[in-house]
Amino acid sequence: MVNTNWAFAQYEQVRKRLPPAPPGGTAKRVADLGALVDDFDVILLDAYGVLNVGDTPVPGAPGRVKALQRAGNRVMVLTNGASFPAVHALAKYHRLGYDFTIDNVIASRDMLLAHLAGQAPLRFGAMAHKASALDELGGDVHLLDDNRAGYDRAEGFLLIGTQEWSEARQDMLVESLRQNPRPVLVGNPDLVAPYEHGFTLQPGLYGHRLADETGIEPVFLGKPFAGMFAEAQRRIGHVPPARVLMVGDTLHTDILGAAAMGFKTLLATDHGMFKGVDVMEYIEKSGIWPDFIAPSI
Repeated sequence: MVNTNWAFAQYEQVRKRLPPAPPGGTAKRVADLGALVDDFDVILLDAYGVLNVGDTPVPGAPGRVKALQRAGNRVMVLTNGASFPAVHALAKYHRLGYDFTIDNVIASRDMLLAHLAGQAPLRFGAMAHKASALDELGGDVHLLDDNRAGYDRAEGFLLIGTQEWSEARQDMLVESLRQNPRPVLVGNPDLVAPYEHGFTLQPGLYGHRLADETGIEPVFLGKPFAGMFAEAQRRIGHVPPARVLMVGDTLHTDILGAAAMGFKTLLATDHGMFKGVDVMEYIEKSGIWPDFIAPSI
């Protein structure tokens, strides 16, 4: 059963590939971001579990974002979303009632594009949705389906979306890699994501699984890895890290990665990974301590 305990256990099993946890030990509980508006210049928000659950906005979140923007805070989104171009994500946020601009949205797809731009072109097979605008990625990219030949002719693999993935396709990918090791890029390092009906499995889960089964270490592009947080720092300029707050619903991605960058962190508990559970149990088990805890933003 895919629930909080299961997802937490999966993240703990892959800790060897994640950034180390900085020292911690206390987490201050606050009502919401209104209590911190004067303490930070930049607010970085995760999407799933913070701004939205699936295609539904988190109650009160659009109004809170507007209030932060009116107060002069720069509010940005950092999302492990690789299936679609950032303009698609921006359009979704607008539909949900958020007034972001494209320069304030950083998706893991952006990290994937930047990585590909610096590499020699390969013939990639992609774990992706058929509407994922693969042509934007450049080069020769084909969808992986139920035909084993597509796996074997690929020179590398992109894991960016699980909407059409299956265990049978995962088995073909693993077997093809065992027979012929090739590079694997994971454009969404999340293991799970919260939707209205529960958690969905994400590309990061399959990337870690194939690493364990083949010995091939993928390149993970997105939270909690440093590239996305470095891009956020680049965009915000000379704001000191201590004046930047990352808000997320997941200890092992949002909180861990931001803390490693020197940003302050807030764990939102009521709409994502830790909905309905005692979050302190998981904080103490993992040793990943947010600076603040709030039910929502």
